[in-house]
Amino acid sequence: MASSFKSNPGPRLSAQPLQATRQRTLDSFYHLSDAAFHNLGCQGTACFIARHLDPSQWSRSAKQRPQVYCLGKCFAAPSGSSGDERPRIEVHAPEAVVLANLVQGGARRLSQYLTRGGYSALESALFRQPWEILDEVDRSGLRGRGGAGFPAGTKWRAVARENSSDKFIVANADEGDPGAYIDRFLLEDDPHRLLEAMAIAGYAIGAKRGYVYVRKEYPRAHAALLEALAEARAGGFLGDDTLHRSFSFDVDLVVGQGSYVCGEETALLNSIEGRRPEVRPRPPYPTESGLFAKPTLVNNVETLANVPWIIQQGGQAYRNIGFSKSRGTKVLSLNSLFVRPGLYEVPFGMSIREIVESLGGGLRSGNVKGVIIGGPSAGVIHPTCFGTPLGFEELACIGASVGHGGVLAFDECTSLPELIHHVFTFAAFESCGKCTPCRLGSHRGEEIFRTILQTGPASLQKKAEYEAIISCLARTSLCGLGTGLAEFASSILRYYNEDIDRCFA
Repeated sequence: MASSFKSNPGPRLSAQPLQATRQRTLDSFYHLSDAAFHNLGCQGTACFIARHLDPSQWSRSAKQRPQVYCLGKCFAAPSGSSGDERPRIEVHAPEAVVLANLVQGGARRLSQYLTRGGYSALESALFRQPWEILDEVDRSGLRGRGGAGFPAGTKWRAVARENSSDKFIVANADEGDPGAYIDRFLLEDDPHRLLEAMAIAGYAIGAKRGYVYVRKEYPRAHAALLEALAEARAGGFLGDDTLHRSFSFDVDLVVGQGSYVCGEETALLNSIEGRRPEVRPRPPYPTESGLFAKPTLVNNVETLANVPWIIQQGGQAYRNIGFSKSRGTKVLSLNSLFVRPGLYEVPFGMSIREIVESLGGGLRSGNVKGVIIGGPSAGVIHPTCFGTPLGFEELACIGASVGHGGVLAFDECTSLPELIHHVFTFAAFESCGKCTPCRLGSHRGEEIFRTILQTGPASLQKKAEYEAIISCLARTSLCGLGTGLAEFASSILRYYNEDIDRCFA
């Protein structure tokens, strides 16, 4: 199957006025359609809470238009687009499942990947029945690493049992949570692992075509994927009669144009189709009616990166790592305020305190005031909760989440009103506008705290309004941007009430 590189997921311009108007409307949704990636500064949360480390860099970034909310350089925040710094990479798990190649310096070329056993999992899978692959993924207990933590095996089976001649696999590489840079380095330094995993998944569920949707903010990832795709096709690992078997699978690359909400799977599917990338109501779910209304498996990059290891070592070996209902390993990306920022692969069950103090070495510029895991739209973890183990259900019990695995620690240099204003500003800018709570609530929350920062404490009536906004966001938002914003705001009300009380008189 011929592949295509799409620099813009929207349709081509047409001479017909109606189509041209539609194209302009579509392009206006994206923030970076015309942005050139040189000398850009990052305005994401990791850079915001590290602005005191390099005030001049932050000052340049804060004035920049268009806004860019993450460049995947949170380990060097506050950051810009120039330079090619690499993070510290360590494995603190019984087995290196995801970062095995990265800790050895990467496997960017096919020859390197093959030397380290690459594509042997695909070869093994093709000598087994599809149902056997599904059983292994089920047995592993693998859950989505993009935020929701949904069981991967359940999702794979849902697509596999759909009676359709056309099915798709979509790798969600729109890693937009400020603080997370896991997928960036998997794509740049180990791109064949993703392609191998997608081919295995395609065989298991009966799909012949896949898409990788990668964010524009990762230009080096674009280049690495293009090269890997060409090498994989030339080597017979993608395309017709993959590995000389009666199975064909190929992958196309789609580059986003700047929209945080495209990290939500249904908005991402709309973007690939050239439609306005708003969140779709569900049901139907993508497993039933996804890309081009066909059954579609959507997994993020890290989720898929676990698959070759599971096929080679077995689902039970994977399940033996981790604890409770959170099995296997999780890659964490620690921000620049840590003494030792970088990528760390750890088993589920490690406490937040161990992550902060043992892995990160504490903070370099003061005492830790709080930690956010999984991006700004997630609950803040107060130091009194640092004994909580890293696990999906365990973090949910304290109003936090595993999310994508970005670990953002902040110190006393960041005030809570400033942080609240920053996060609501981010949400207001990135909201797709589909649902009223997110569209209006994020703007109103930003306005309330902007006024507080400019003129001092607001009235108790404004506090009641703010709390009503949070409740509405939590109950009626269409996607995780709104509900995550509510989790963030609620956690601050719960654990930092003295700081909030000072905001309202």
